[in-house]
Amino acid sequence: MKIIILGAGQVGSSVAENLVSEANDITVVDTDPHLLQLMQNRLDLRSVVGNAASPSVMRQAGADDADLLIAVTQSDQTNLCACRIARTLFNLPTRIARLRSADYVEYPELLDENNFAVDFSICPEQIVTEYIRKLIEFPTALQVLEFADGLLSLIAVRAVGGGPLVGHPLADLPRHIPNIDARIAAIYRGEKPIIPTGETVVQSGDEVFCLAATRHIRQVMRELRKLENPIRRIMIAGGGNIGYRLARSIEDRYEVKVLERERRRTDFLALNLTKTLVLQGDATDEELLESENIEDMDMFLALTNDEEDNIMAASLAKRMGARRTLALINRRSYVDLVQGGPIDIAISPAQASIGTLLAHVRRGDVAAVHSLRRGAAEALELVAHGDRATSKIVGRKIEEIELPRGVTIGAVVRETGQHRLIHRENIPVMIPERDVIIAHHDTVIESEDHVIVFCVSKKQVAKVEKLFQVGFGFF
Repeated sequence: MKIIILGAGQVGSSVAENLVSEANDITVVDTDPHLLQLMQNRLDLRSVVGNAASPSVMRQAGADDADLLIAVTQSDQTNLCACRIARTLFNLPTRIARLRSADYVEYPELLDENNFAVDFSICPEQIVTEYIRKLIEFPTALQVLEFADGLLSLIAVRAVGGGPLVGHPLADLPRHIPNIDARIAAIYRGEKPIIPTGETVVQSGDEVFCLAATRHIRQVMRELRKLENPIRRIMIAGGGNIGYRLARSIEDRYEVKVLERERRRTDFLALNLTKTLVLQGDATDEELLESENIEDMDMFLALTNDEEDNIMAASLAKRMGARRTLALINRRSYVDLVQGGPIDIAISPAQASIGTLLAHVRRGDVAAVHSLRRGAAEALELVAHGDRATSKIVGRKIEEIELPRGVTIGAVVRETGQHRLIHRENIPVMIPERDVIIAHHDTVIESEDHVIVFCVSKKQVAKVEKLFQVGFGFF
């Protein structure tokens, strides 16, 4: 596939890194030649220096015969303009735009073919906000990811001595939770992935990925470590886009304080947040943290735009008694370095949001993609099509499917044939009922099943997608 990426920042470079390894022809456009040179030193791609919304620059990047445009510059206006130009002048088939402003969500007609011609829009800040909200809900988790519209969850937990399953083989799991079906999709011991079998023994310190119906996730987590008390008091360092969105979305359920350095932004936060206590100050100021009772905080979230400040503030908060700390860190090498020390969870915003975009880029019927372990592994929700004659998976037991090494099928979501009534924006809508089926060796895949697949390495994704393709006889 021939892909043009506009913007060589954190999101653009993450997208390029994920797609270039899948044998795509990538061209990146940016006004900063230094950023482009850094990308070319690491990745096999072309670069063009220039304005992303310029027709001549877009032509130089190969828009005449490109398959996909991904506009992820820092400017909403540039991204929208680029999509319109790509559609009008080059008839470029698929156009994706990064939009940071919430205004465009309220007026979706602006994005249709007659206006800015955006096929799909993403807001990384909102995706990261939702990601952090889930971690607040499950405070002992390292990652919480949803499939099938929230019916199924994949959760990463650090196993701790004293957990009922720690020191025991996975075959004991059904005995511990007899009325709940769950699947351990993968275990990482240090940096080494372990494909779990019934004989695999969970050790303290293992990073364990558990897959279960969302309503059962807490019971499964209890098998791996003692659950902590729920989060009640939260301090957020940084009132930027993510800090503000998060505070606004959680202030009705938690006691929230926001520390913001800039006076003008502090005034904006105080005006727009109704129940949150807004304070002007530096989150790395030890006296300020002490005066605001940092030792009573259940969670400290360092969400400023400066990753060094986030590392320092979260480390300081932990040392002063905050129960759990989280920091936003752009550089993946930093994430690996600091997580698990004084910082309980380190999040790369680009890695947290990349899955949403990849689900719309990947070939085949991919309903969801989640990046795991800072991009090293992936979990996918794929839709099975065809029949036993035209598909390599439909009509077959899981034990009969030739999965690449390191790939496991964790669960299947299947429509029951029944429907139920829900209300969306006060409008009644009938939606199909679906069952969550945790995969076992004798589970048979049916056509139109949503299949949850875990890949311990993202290098295996292309093989998995090929496995799900149907033969010509299906058409």
